[in-house]
Amino acid sequence: MNSNAAPDDVRTGDFSERPVGSHAWVGDALPDLPLTKAQSRVVEVITRNPQLSSYADIAEIAQRADVNSSSVVRTAQHLGYRGWPDLQRELRSRYLVMISTEDTLTVHGETRSPLHEAITHDIDNLRLTLDSNTPEEAEAAISALAAAKSITVVGIGSFAGPAGVMAHLGSTMGYPITLENRAGPHLASSTNSLGPGDVMVVINMWRSVKQIIVAAEAAKQAGATVIAISDLRRGRLATAADHLLVVASEGISFFQSVTAANSLVYGLLAGMEAAHPERSRATIRRTQQLWKDLDIYLD
Repeated sequence: MNSNAAPDDVRTGDFSERPVGSHAWVGDALPDLPLTKAQSRVVEVITRNPQLSSYADIAEIAQRADVNSSSVVRTAQHLGYRGWPDLQRELRSRYLVMISTEDTLTVHGETRSPLHEAITHDIDNLRLTLDSNTPEEAEAAISALAAAKSITVVGIGSFAGPAGVMAHLGSTMGYPITLENRAGPHLASSTNSLGPGDVMVVINMWRSVKQIIVAAEAAKQAGATVIAISDLRRGRLATAADHLLVVASEGISFFQSVTAANSLVYGLLAGMEAAHPERSRATIRRTQQLWKDLDIYLD
């Protein structure tokens, strides 16, 4: 999986265990469920070997646990994941948070062809994201957006990118949608106005931003619907979300990639347009006329 992102020791099979104290690095990724002996061995390999679990292929995990590959798949499914790739994506997201930003450069190794490797890696991210979300989950989120009285899209830092795309194009279609990318008191004010019938869309990958998580929890408590776009299937944001859409976000350098998040946002926007086609097209026509009236473009 994603060999372009794997460190050299993963490629050679020379794994070094990291001291992780009480296996805390996995957090709630591995729920406390009854396990068979084979499943227990798989979980033990995962918890003791953060880097291996995050990058090795399924055959390596099976060999370390002294089970066959199908046992690894069944373990992942038993723990609530769609399969080993879905579980490994969750583990890798947590591993990248555990190490320092500078250490991610060592983990990813030397980039020999940056453009080729970035695009190839994002193709993998897109494939993982497609496999991590069902059509029913996407349609449920679109239905909530289409019925919303108002929509607030929250994203800061790099993740303000897909948030801005969603707010801009959603507004172009006539949706009552606003962008909140400033956090702090601005986020508090935006959240305080939400209630039943409103939707908050939260885009947060890599490190969980406390302010955003607390805002999502407050919005839900006030009766708003929370849609989360995240690289974690478990955690506080996932718990607060009425609709969770999971994306792969690992980049090839020290930063995360928002390519899959952007693609997912485009899918939501297309569904939102289809939900109200007449309103969307009428608003788009008015917007295009304003472009001309304001003399925005050269042509």
